[in-house]
Amino acid sequence: MRIVLLDTITFGDTDLSGFNALGEVIAYQKTSPQELDERIANVEVIVTNKVVISVESMSKAKDLKLICVAATGTNNVDLVAANERGIAVKNVVGYSTESVVQHTFAMLFYLIEHMKYYDGAVKDGFWSRSGVFTDISNPFFEISGKKWGIIGLGNIGKKVAVLAKAFGCEVSYFSTSGKNSDTDFTSISLQLLLEESDIISIHAPLNETTNNLLDYEQLLTCKPNAVILNLGRGGIINEEAVAKIIDEKDLFFGLDVLTKEPIDNHHPLLSVRNRNKLLITPHIAWTSKEARDTLIAKTIENIRSL
Repeated sequence: MRIVLLDTITFGDTDLSGFNALGEVIAYQKTSPQELDERIANVEVIVTNKVVISVESMSKAKDLKLICVAATGTNNVDLVAANERGIAVKNVVGYSTESVVQHTFAMLFYLIEHMKYYDGAVKDGFWSRSGVFTDISNPFFEISGKKWGIIGLGNIGKKVAVLAKAFGCEVSYFSTSGKNSDTDFTSISLQLLLEESDIISIHAPLNETTNNLLDYEQLLTCKPNAVILNLGRGGIINEEAVAKIIDEKDLFFGLDVLTKEPIDNHHPLLSVRNRNKLLITPHIAWTSKEARDTLIAKTIENIRSL
């Protein structure tokens, strides 16, 4: 079996040697659109994380039998074209739940406890010069007793809900698909969730229903000092709206996903005045070592099942 790995840089230091037992393997750290057709021309299996596989590229890959998406989302593959050509498409689900949940809480605590400020206050000497044993210039709140609203109660959203409840939060959710009905937590409208929640976390996919779900007008309805975390997909929150409202209203934002990744150098989010109220991480919530190991192991199983 001839297998090509198109963007191994996304797997970091994960051991990829397991692919070698499956056949002849060629691995590339990155693959540009200009390089793609040549690299897949004579292979039977493609492994891609983010490289887009279009109908045009499929038409050049005469021997192609399987496209393995080393991720959950398959929006980088033309599924209709693959089906018409009898090319199987397999993804991996559930591999990063624990990792994303952990990152959700990491972002939350970093923001509400003003970790960047306090770390700097110590290392820059402000605390030493103050002569006071404690610095309470940036007060933080406890999440116990606060309202946590979850947008998207899938596997990740539900695990966040369980842990938030363990911290003493009052948890409610809005189902973006309208299909989730969980008796353990209260289902409410999006409007009510935005108006009442002290913490809002997004764990939904990007689709026609969720695209631009939170725009400027919706964000205006959020409570003062609310924390909004997006660990779903870029595009669910309007980023220009975030860049505008963060300098107008007391809201905190944690974004692990953006509409375009990596971020443009001149993106409006990089020019906000209230930088202390904004945390951006480079799409790393899914990338714990354990999650990446599981992802590769399940991708290998997907090839074996061909």
